[in-house]
Amino acid sequence: MATRRSSGLISVVVSTYDWPEALTLVLDGLANQTDKNFEVIVADDGSDRRTVEVIEAARVEPVHVWHEHRGFRLAEIRNQAILASKGEYVIFLDGDCIPRRNFVGMHRRLAEPGCAVQGDRIMVREKLTQRILTKKLSAGNWSLLTWCVQRMHRRINRIAPMITLPLGPLRMRTKQTGESALGCNQGIWRRDLDKIDGFDASFVGWGWEDSDVLARLLHAGVKRKYGRYATGVIHLYHDSLIARENRRLLDDTLACARVRARQGMSALVNSAPVDAALADSAPVDSQQPLELVK
Repeated sequence: MATRRSSGLISVVVSTYDWPEALTLVLDGLANQTDKNFEVIVADDGSDRRTVEVIEAARVEPVHVWHEHRGFRLAEIRNQAILASKGEYVIFLDGDCIPRRNFVGMHRRLAEPGCAVQGDRIMVREKLTQRILTKKLSAGNWSLLTWCVQRMHRRINRIAPMITLPLGPLRMRTKQTGESALGCNQGIWRRDLDKIDGFDASFVGWGWEDSDVLARLLHAGVKRKYGRYATGVIHLYHDSLIARENRRLLDDTLACARVRARQGMSALVNSAPVDAALADSAPVDSQQPLELVK
């Protein structure tokens, strides 16, 4: 039987906080996609006016979903972005991860009912990150040869995510676990996000909220699908500090096989998403019909 794939609108949720220089390059990368049937939702964790200016200048005309900055609340703003989205399939991309030109198209090819696609990334070292940002380089268009040179000079951590391979059934030969999930590059069907009530806003601070989502998807019967050698993105350098409490929350999810978020999208369903321009908006019906092709 042929695998059914999405032929409809895809929603790309780009999370960001006060890094307009990086967001500019990410949105430029999305504007250059070969697959054009997608929308962009910028999930903004409370950035200042500079981010608004970047969004207003972007060629992809993003929807800007914003809330007041009260610490690292990525899970909650992603939930608001999901509620504001219109696509049947949602790709999560961080605002410091530059996509290649086939990023959306490859996610569409890998989208399969009952599966969540876990992509990967290369990590760019600090000096190359500064060069990309300062000169506004279109790193998403660089050739494999260029990336091999960067790897040879140790300006990136590895080269594999920049290689495309047709793995076929091998994409399901991955550990069915929520550990080490990368929310910076992840594709999930909207109906599956509804099933688990989205991200868990109990996760405050950086770390483990992505693994929690994937763990709850697995508990709900969704399979983890290998997105490597297809959907790799270019992750710019930044410092990180993991919130210890988040690990405890993840351990609790794993221990009790939790499916629905403690504090998920349903907690926001009666509140309209807020954008930085304070424009009127309304929640999108989460039970929208799906159009699939065989």
